[in-house]
Amino acid sequence: MNDWKKIYESTSPIKAQLAKAFLIDEHNIDAVIMNKQDSSYLFGLCEVHVPLQNAVLAKFLVENEAGLM
Repeated sequence: MNDWKKIYESTSPIKAQLAKAFLIDEHNIDAVIMNKQDSSYLFGLCEVHVPLQNAVLAKFLVENEAGLM
């Protein structure tokens, strides 16, 4: 994942999934979720990563999407 960059993180897996779907479905930007939550206690973060060349645009899009923040 050296060519990918984290552009969003949330304690909510649902918000991370929404961010991923928003980028893929509405902007055709590849995105993956890295779930770093502990499976027993559900603490930690879910991170959304995109290819490095799309990182600035993807971060801008997600930050300006009212339902995700």
